[in-house]
Amino acid sequence: LLCAFFPQYPSPMEKHVTAVETVEERTDLSTGVIYRRRIATCQNVIPEILRKVSVLKVPDIYLEEESWLNMQKRNMAMKTHCLTWTQYASLSEESVFRENLENPDWTDFTQKGRISVTGAGLLNCVLEAFAQAFLKQGVKKGIKIMETLLQEQCG
Repeated sequence: LLCAFFPQYPSPMEKHVTAVETVEERTDLSTGVIYRRRIATCQNVIPEILRKVSVLKVPDIYLEEESWLNMQKRNMAMKTHCLTWTQYASLSEESVFRENLENPDWTDFTQKGRISVTGAGLLNCVLEAFAQAFLKQGVKKGIKIMETLLQEQCG
């Protein structure tokens, strides 16, 4: 887990992330858990046709990511939510990486996400469908990136 803990950005593996800034980092001395809070700057991936709506016509989208790395228990939890368009949309994602109980050389990965769009009138459904498709694609891409990082960095 530690090998793949927070790749550097920008990265050719994830071209939409243009910058990541760590805004808080601390270690709980009693548990050894490392907490990090980061702000990611991502290119706006909303299709051009939807950017006709002025509120969607922004160059960048900002995400906040919190993570807890526990090397003693060999797990890492992450929570991410969108900081852009909070008055119209709620997008969040939770991921957990933990050692497989049957094989300690394997990692179990679980992820869930939530999407809710309000205040956009008739576009609510369209934006929710786009966000859902984008997040599903992101899950597949995220797994592939994690596998690549683990292979490259940990052998």
